Amino acid sequence: MRPLGPLLLPFGLVFALVLVFAASRFVLAAMHRGSIAEVPRWGMAFVHGLRIDVSTACYLAAPLLLAALGLRGRARSRLRLPIVGYAAMVFALAVALEFVTPAHIDEYGGRPGRLFVQIENHTVELYRTLLTAYTVPIALLVAIAGGAAWVATRSAGRAWDQAADWGWRRRLLALLLAAPLLFLGARGTLNHRPLNASCASFSNNYLCNQLGLNSLYSAAFALYSAKDECPPARLYGDMEEAEMILRVQRAAGLPEGGAKAAGGEFAHSQANRLQLRKPRNLVILLEESLGAAWTGVLGGTDLTPEFDELCGEGVLLTRLHATGTRTVRGIEAVVSGFLPTPGRSVVKLPGSQRNFFTLAALLKEHGYATDFVYGGESHFDNMRSFFLGNGFDVALDQNQFAGAEFHGTWGVGDVDLMREANRRFAAHGDKPFFGLVLSTSNHSPFEFPEGALAEGRPKPGTREGAVAYADVAIGEFFRLARREAYFEDTVFLVVADHDTRAFGADLVPLERFHIPGLLLAPGLAPARLDTLASQIDLAPTALGLMGLGTRHPMIGRDLLDGAVDRLGRAVLQYEDQHVYWVGDRLIVHRPSKRVQQFRVDGGGLFEEAVDGEFARDALAHALLPFWLYDRGAYSHVPAAWTAVDGKAPLARVVSR
Repeated sequence: MRPLGPLLLPFGLVFALVLVFAASRFVLAAMHRGSIAEVPRWGMAFVHGLRIDVSTACYLAAPLLLAALGLRGRARSRLRLPIVGYAAMVFALAVALEFVTPAHIDEYGGRPGRLFVQIENHTVELYRTLLTAYTVPIALLVAIAGGAAWVATRSAGRAWDQAADWGWRRRLLALLLAAPLLFLGARGTLNHRPLNASCASFSNNYLCNQLGLNSLYSAAFALYSAKDECPPARLYGDMEEAEMILRVQRAAGLPEGGAKAAGGEFAHSQANRLQLRKPRNLVILLEESLGAAWTGVLGGTDLTPEFDELCGEGVLLTRLHATGTRTVRGIEAVVSGFLPTPGRSVVKLPGSQRNFFTLAALLKEHGYATDFVYGGESHFDNMRSFFLGNGFDVALDQNQFAGAEFHGTWGVGDVDLMREANRRFAAHGDKPFFGLVLSTSNHSPFEFPEGALAEGRPKPGTREGAVAYADVAIGEFFRLARREAYFEDTVFLVVADHDTRAFGADLVPLERFHIPGLLLAPGLAPARLDTLASQIDLAPTALGLMGLGTRHPMIGRDLLDGAVDRLGRAVLQYEDQHVYWVGDRLIVHRPSKRVQQFRVDGGGLFEEAVDGEFARDALAHALLPFWLYDRGAYSHVPAAWTAVDGKAPLARVVSR
């Protein structure tokens, strides 16, 4: 090992960590072989796991590489203790976390993650319980972690002391060769988007996907993500839990005081209003950045003739609004009916990667096949992990497309995407299915094939051209779908994820949240529905057209139900501002500022006196989504996920 000189310590740590992670993965796979053996291609967990392990180890070894090649003489001697201590601490922590992983899987079904690192839930009673009931395992953990630290300290110290004192030229050359290796290992891929936790998700078996991670990575990811779990009460003010629940129930027209035994405070039945021979399929085309200002039928440009023509066949939602300004915000609202928060979307947060309510999870229980079809890389924004962990059978992305005619920065072109989606849906035959299609072409740098648009139309590289091309793709999908047997048994929803950049003179630029939404279904008469709505209303509305009786926790409303209040409602999140809008009145909550109420007139905002009750309703809607997420209570089967007796999940061990 002497020829490695100063490189021995950083690359030795990489090798040792990968060895520990791999050995633990083999043990876990053996322990749970019955659960994972039924997963197709379950061995991919080891392939993905190796990539995650190398990435984790390279990140952790990077400081050692800089220290080993950058320090000489006295500085090298003075900093020996912290550097060797760092290496020993990392190795011991990795060993300790892998040691506790089997028990954590038995208790919570996955590797140490969000629940493991939630210090605020670690009560004194929990510590006492652990010390009383798990004395031997804890003692064994301390011994193993201490032993690992001792071995690592001796090995790291020897590597540091015995490293040859290379000259600066040799050190610089070594840095130029070794740094790219560590960088590539940490990045985990040559693609333009680096590795993330979602890359380990290749099946809809949560445990099998968890094998593709290591516990140091999963715990670190949870700690990193904690900064995005922003409790709205810190920003807007707090409210008693009972009052919050009651206000939201009333606003949604739900039975008040729902019992947990019946499935959660917001779980309710949505009756089947249609008597059909068999339930209908559901296809959602989620269009990137297609604001109302770009669609001709809503008074915008003339770039969307295909969509405009389709509107003559279905119900156009003329006052539909996005809940936010990001794709993941649109996904959580359209697919889960979940309210927006000032933090990150639940698509990206660790606490919602399984047992979180989605249309896919609901429909899967009714025997539906569930597909997510995307033209880009499905691990972008953690989508693959979220979807496969919450009811989707398949997350099809550009890597599975065969014969695509065009590849751009964001993936295959929208026309290729729509053709592949249609092929996928037609292949289901008589089996009912739910398909979610997410487009990409209407996104900077606005790439699409030359010649895809008629002469005189906008060119590639322009927003106008991308909008026109996305519209062509919508037309192509429906032309193909009309030839298939599934078309006559399907509810279609075409909707934008959000508009383009949200900015304007008003405190909240409402016009930049205005998006098109179109519903088409057999027997549904063409109409323009002018009720104020936001994306959380879309899933309940689509379910109402499918011929199913369901039970779910969504507080959105079926806009086609004649009993629904025509006044309408929209809930929006604009950066750190929460907006609650009913009729022509609107409340804005801003961090550490006074609540403001506005009258909406012609799209403009005119401040007026604050109605205290209305402001309390708004605050309840601002607080609810984090409350549901933090308790793991947003599920179609809450009994399997909600904490017992209202306690945080980590405290369950205390109540036993």
